[in-house]
Amino acid sequence: MDTRDWGMFLFPYEQAVEELKVKFKTLRAELKKREVFSPIEFVTGRVKRTSSILEKANRLQVSMDQIEKGIEDIAGIRIMCQFVEDIHRVVELIRERKDFNIVYEKDYITNKKESGYRSYHVIIEYPVQTALGMKNVLAEIQIRTLAMNFWATIEHSLNYKYKSDLPQPVKERLQKAAEAAFKLDEEMSSIRQEIVESQQLFEDHANLVGVILNGIQELYFYHKVREAAQFQLIFNERWEHQDVWGLKQLSADIQDALNRAKQNAAR
Repeated sequence: MDTRDWGMFLFPYEQAVEELKVKFKTLRAELKKREVFSPIEFVTGRVKRTSSILEKANRLQVSMDQIEKGIEDIAGIRIMCQFVEDIHRVVELIRERKDFNIVYEKDYITNKKESGYRSYHVIIEYPVQTALGMKNVLAEIQIRTLAMNFWATIEHSLNYKYKSDLPQPVKERLQKAAEAAFKLDEEMSSIRQEIVESQQLFEDHANLVGVILNGIQELYFYHKVREAAQFQLIFNERWEHQDVWGLKQLSADIQDALNRAKQNAAR
C-alpha cells in the first residue's frame, strides 16, 4: 500500500514547473528584443493531479516505487507557437540549453498519431534544488501551434468523457478536424511574412503611443502644463487621423521639450 505524502512528493515537480515557465518566458522576451519576432507565443505549465498520476500508472502498469521514472509528464510545460516552423526553432533552442538534460524527443508532427494528434514532445531531466539537496525530476515539454493545441484540448476532453474508448464516428470526425487544423497551420505559414510584418507594425504603433502619453505625463511632472496640454491636443488630432509619421514627429518634439525641462530643473 502506498502511504507517501503526495504533497511533499509533488513539491519538486511544482518547483520545476515554476522555474521552467520563468526561463522560457524570459527567453521569449529576450528573443523579441534581439530578433523582433519570437517563435514562442506563450508558455503554460502544470503538475499532474494525484488522481491522474495514479490512473496513468495503472494504465501503463507502473509500480508505485517506479513512478518517478515511469511517469515522465508529472511536470509539464507547454510552449505555444504561431507557425509550424517556429516549433522546430524552439526545439533547437531547447537542445542548446545547458541547464537541463534531454532524455529523448518524440516528433508527433512529422509522425502524427493515428488519432490525428500533432505536437513535439521533449522529455528532460531537470535539476531542482530542494531543502534536502539536489533532485533531478523528469518533465515533459510540449511544443505545438495554437491550432494543434485547440484540437488536442478537445480530444482530451472527449477521451475523458468516453474513458479513452471513443465511438468510431467521433474518432473519424476528430481525425477530419485534425487535418483541418493542420491545413490551417499550412495556410498561415504560406502568409507568414505578411502576418509577422502586420503584428510588428501594430506593436510599434502601440509602443509609440505609450511613449507619447508617458512623455506628456512627465511634462506635467515638470510643471510644463501649457506645453503638455498643447501636445495632448496635437496627439488627439494625429491619433484620430492615424497619422503615424506625425505621431513619430510628435514623439521627437515631446522628447526635446522633456530634455529642456530636465535641464532647467537641474540648474
